[in-house]
Amino acid sequence: MNHDFHIGDKVVYPNHGVGIVEQISSRTIGTLVQKYYELHIKASNLKVTIPFSNVEAVGLRRVIKSGDIDRILDILTNGKCESHTDWKFRFKENSEKMRTGSLLEVAYVLKSLLVLNQTKALSFREKKMLERARYLLVSEMAMARNVDETEMEILLTRALAKVKLKFPEVTADA
Repeated sequence: MNHDFHIGDKVVYPNHGVGIVEQISSRTIGTLVQKYYELHIKASNLKVTIPFSNVEAVGLRRVIKSGDIDRILDILTNGKCESHTDWKFRFKENSEKMRTGSLLEVAYVLKSLLVLNQTKALSFREKKMLERARYLLVSEMAMARNVDETEMEILLTRALAKVKLKFPEVTADA
């Protein structure tokens, strides 16, 4: 796993979203020199400091390549999604997929929840997860292509429409 990031690199911090490496710093604790990446997380406007030694553990990775977007859109239109009928089991499975930080896994979660939503109302927690998945996909794909998130949102909506899937209306309490 190569985690040799440079200042200005676009990265993904799983579960926090996309960010940019703004600084690489080091601190000395006793005789130990610890190096850090300092990220600026776009969505929350947070500054996050990640020690080099934790990069793998937190799953920090580069933003997907523009070409990977087609693979994701393909999953959304042609991917097979089996959902477990027991919602607790399903929620646990989907949470694990979301935690991997893989955008492909996030796409599967998004699609399986949308498929499920056609036959039954999603629970509050599943609605939140769907929103999260949608956000992670849109924000990273937009950063990968260097386009506006609205443009990516349209692309996603079109891909899903091909298989008659659509996002549920966002309710006021969301």
